[in-house]
Amino acid sequence: MRRLGAVCRVVALITVVTVGGAGCGWSAASSPQSARTPGEAAAPPPGTQSSAVPAGRVSSVGVLVNGDDHSCTASVVASPHGNVVATAAHCATGLPLDTLEFAPGFSGAATGTFPYGKWKVRAVQVDDRWTEDHEDAADYAFLTVEPDTKGRNVQSVVGASTPEWGAGPDQRATVVGYPDPDHNPDNHPVMCTTDVRQDPDEPAMMRMECGGFWVGTSGSPWLIGYRGPDRLGRIIGVLSGGDTDVESTAALFDAKARSVYERATRA
Repeated sequence: MRRLGAVCRVVALITVVTVGGAGCGWSAASSPQSARTPGEAAAPPPGTQSSAVPAGRVSSVGVLVNGDDHSCTASVVASPHGNVVATAAHCATGLPLDTLEFAPGFSGAATGTFPYGKWKVRAVQVDDRWTEDHEDAADYAFLTVEPDTKGRNVQSVVGASTPEWGAGPDQRATVVGYPDPDHNPDNHPVMCTTDVRQDPDEPAMMRMECGGFWVGTSGSPWLIGYRGPDRLGRIIGVLSGGDTDVESTAALFDAKARSVYERATRA
């Protein structure tokens, strides 16, 4: 199984480090989310697709940045302090924590642009099964990020999806990610909505078949109930690998994933 995303392969796991500085006590509401006016109908669910299409800007989804390089996709997950980001474990381990940042809404050729800035990663939390055995079913990570220079938490600026820990594997999901520049020279995110199923080869994983999810899309959120960039729905997993750009897999968030997430909310 290929790993979709990191510039460097994981050869050694970094120790989870916590840097000084307490999080700001912001609400866990995934703002900014547009409220509907009374009587306004909710947007209909997207139809299914067989190939990824341009996503436009989804402000809560971005890339991990390490110095001048960017790799993997990550997204903001609703949390009590508004400072938690989800990605794949193989994207967030093996990199120096002191230079790791999250750039929501990233786009643009070459080094790209950062419409919401970069948010310093303070701590990385992964499942012990990943640390010990690199189990595919534990290929997820939750990152705690620092406030920006204005003291704002990332969720209050770009919004967030709500984590769900008990969804079944058979869902209609919307997946948003950033393919690598070889297949995506302008660094725009792509999106696919399709029916996902339990992976027959990995029962603890989900599988989707949708073209265009090349290297770089590891960590992409799998969202159910997505109705647009301001109504993200619920995140049930993150893209971790697959055999081709068409076949992609994700570990389904469960009680074990929730315990890792809760560590990130306290870091």
